[in-house]
Amino acid sequence: MMRKERGERRVESERVGEMDLAAEELQFLSIADIIRESIAIPKRCPKTFYLITLTLIFPLSFAILAHSLFTHPLISQLQSPFNDPSQTSHEWTLLLLIQFLYLLFLFAFSLLSTAAVVFTVASLYTAKPVSFSATLSAIPRVFKRLFLTFLWLTLLMILYNSLILLSLLLMLVALDTDNSLLLFLALLSILSLFLLIHVYITALWHLASVVSVLEPIYGLAAMKKSYHLLKGRTKYASVLVAAYLLLCAIISGLFSVVVVHGGEDYAVFTRILVGGFLVGLLVIVNLVGLLVQSVFYYVCKSHHHQGIDKTALHDHLGGYLGEYVPLKSSIQMENFDV
Repeated sequence: MMRKERGERRVESERVGEMDLAAEELQFLSIADIIRESIAIPKRCPKTFYLITLTLIFPLSFAILAHSLFTHPLISQLQSPFNDPSQTSHEWTLLLLIQFLYLLFLFAFSLLSTAAVVFTVASLYTAKPVSFSATLSAIPRVFKRLFLTFLWLTLLMILYNSLILLSLLLMLVALDTDNSLLLFLALLSILSLFLLIHVYITALWHLASVVSVLEPIYGLAAMKKSYHLLKGRTKYASVLVAAYLLLCAIISGLFSVVVVHGGEDYAVFTRILVGGFLVGLLVIVNLVGLLVQSVFYYVCKSHHHQGIDKTALHDHLGGYLGEYVPLKSSIQMENFDV
């Protein structure tokens, strides 16, 4: 009977354009359910997601893979013993310029993609009219909030990388002094930092980005909010983030082996074909990843029994577009009893 009622509710929600996300049921979604729900979202407004993918996610995915095509020849020349010393300065300048532009492009399109997908998913959730133009109009204000949150998360990543560096130094000292215990502790620290803390920080980052778009908080406050939301769903977040990072690593590794370094082993046509396929695959992985982090936000809210006032959220989204927003208490989600 419950399945029948849920099926009827699904049909009705699609008819009015809402997402099939009943707040009281979201806390019971498994990882497979979350992925399934995320994949189904673009079907509700295919044109908008097609344009978002084409204009934002595709350039981001292409840049992630293709930038090594430009940097690899320069790095090879710098490492060559026959390199002309007079050209070294020029090559280093060009390499640093390419890396700077790449990081700037990566940062900008990563935030733009996140803002666009989170805003569109939230619009569907509140049955707000969805269009690519409306999404683009909302991005400027969303981008500022995401940027401030990104700055705080960058500080956290700097601290994390400092710990990684310290662990590496300890490992070098252990190898130099032949200290087995110190070497074991250093390796344990590196594995723990990478496998556990890195995954957790990434999950915190993704959820804080969604919070910055959908709630009137950002920066350190958004990080604290995402930290509390992750409680009780940390395992789910870790599995989802680890799967995403693993897929990205596999795609990047294949691209490097076949396209970047495969000039002597693969024909040009094969490299182009494989490269195009891998870029398309990364586009799908990034799109699904952004959809999953949007849905996971609602799952965490439901797990903590925090209801979502769709009317207030609708007005909050309209405020990004300069629409009239009635005087309400904030869109902070109130607690509800299941």
